[in-house]
Amino acid sequence: MIELSLRPSRALLESALEVAARQTRRLIGEHPGFYPMYTREGRWKHTGEAWTHWCDGFLPGIMWILAKQDRAWQAEAIRYSKPLEPRQFDRDVHDLGFIFMSTYKRWFDLTEDEILNDVLIQAGRTMGLRFRPKGQYLRSFVAEHSLFIDIMMNVGIIFHSALETGDEKLYGIADLHTLTTRRVLVRGDGSTAHEGLFDVATGEFLKQTTHQGWRGDSCWSRGLAWALYGFGTVYGYTRDRRFLATAERCADYYVTHTPRGGVPPWDYDAPAESAAQVDTSAAAIAASGLFQLAEQVADPVKGAFYRQTAETIVGALCRNYLADPDSEWEGILKGGVYHIHKGLGVNESVMWGEYFFIEAVDKALAIS
Repeated sequence: MIELSLRPSRALLESALEVAARQTRRLIGEHPGFYPMYTREGRWKHTGEAWTHWCDGFLPGIMWILAKQDRAWQAEAIRYSKPLEPRQFDRDVHDLGFIFMSTYKRWFDLTEDEILNDVLIQAGRTMGLRFRPKGQYLRSFVAEHSLFIDIMMNVGIIFHSALETGDEKLYGIADLHTLTTRRVLVRGDGSTAHEGLFDVATGEFLKQTTHQGWRGDSCWSRGLAWALYGFGTVYGYTRDRRFLATAERCADYYVTHTPRGGVPPWDYDAPAESAAQVDTSAAAIAASGLFQLAEQVADPVKGAFYRQTAETIVGALCRNYLADPDSEWEGILKGGVYHIHKGLGVNESVMWGEYFFIEAVDKALAIS
């Protein structure tokens, strides 16, 4: 169980942002125009497998966050966001939320330029095309019969599109997908499965399984973090208390099953030797999701607990996993995991870990 610690100092948080800015400048200086996914031996540029093309929004997303502290980053954020615009029509991935909510949504929130919002709206409509009425879910990139927990972090762009346009059918798609995910992938104890499989002819749910977790019935920590954050985000759009309760249940599982420092094993049910490999990206996602949840719950005591837990995790990441002062390492945060079975990005820096870590640091600074 996580043991609460003192709030990280403002100096520690600001130092982490300085490391992030320095490493991001290094990345775009050494590899201009490159959108990385994970490091290999600390290096971003390599020929390792991608598996799926889903990470391009995270580097410019970091730049948009850094621009809040230093407006000089805004030009680079725009330069790296603009090439993503054609992907508003991309039907090959289930990750348009990752790509556009970290970039065009932040850009739109800053400028209120409706042309930017048009891109977000189209991306949400494109995501909605993944909906399978039989089964009532958004299919994953893998197959027609596959639902991923990761999609909970992407369904928000459909809600955004629906609410901006008044499209009730599109809203219903997002809502039904969330209800299905809650029913088939979130267990009674708050743990989560990575993937659910359906009979495409009847829509019958068949079983829980996994690509990245230890087993189909285990709890892959990054998937748990996606659910914690994602259900909270959907509650923000819908105000449906069932989704808030689900986010809380996932958060409580994270708190009670994660070691005292706040950084989980890559899978909670992996054998001891394998579980020694942590996943700092799961910790970063969970921290940012807990900051969000702290503002959503009605009970101020529980809200304070979630906030303190998020601060504990951020402090641990800043103290123990920053790449600085390792001058050979090109990433920001060590100890991340992409795909342990494929041997991709294991104990490395991963772009989603970088993004959600910087987002969590930014949230911690806002209340420090």
